[in-house]
Amino acid sequence: MTDAQPDIRRLTYADLPQVITIERRAFPTPWSLAMFVLELSKPSGICLAARLESQIVAYMVCSRYDTVWHVMNIAVDPDRRRQGLATALLEHLLARITDPAARYTLEVRQSNFPAIALYERYGFRSAGLRPRYYQDNGEDALIMWRTPATLAGRLDDVPDASRA
Repeated sequence: MTDAQPDIRRLTYADLPQVITIERRAFPTPWSLAMFVLELSKPSGICLAARLESQIVAYMVCSRYDTVWHVMNIAVDPDRRRQGLATALLEHLLARITDPAARYTLEVRQSNFPAIALYERYGFRSAGLRPRYYQDNGEDALIMWRTPATLAGRLDDVPDASRA
């Protein structure tokens, strides 16, 4: 953990040069600029930036589809990992969405144990697989959900969870 608390604010188009730099360092198959522009243009989404010393060090993109929030992308500058930045972004997102019945989903690499542990700490539970989801190496993605049921240790309100 870092001693400095990040300033978390809305991600803007002006932030995209810094975001693209982090994205390219953080992922083997980074999002394109057009993908970020598309997500920022959606009025129902929540896109957040975490800043330290006036530099973006992490960001999150979350889109709303009907009644479900889909966490599309969380990235932390590789030089700033293990400092609580992804945790701060996730906490900020959950605090912003005040509906106690809110449902969230995301995909995560099966090998990304630190991310899986983070999501599990916040009530996300594995509820299926997307085979060969990641283009760089064909790795499967875990489909994780956070719902009123997962917070109570069940999966009964998770779509297709019976097949998990």
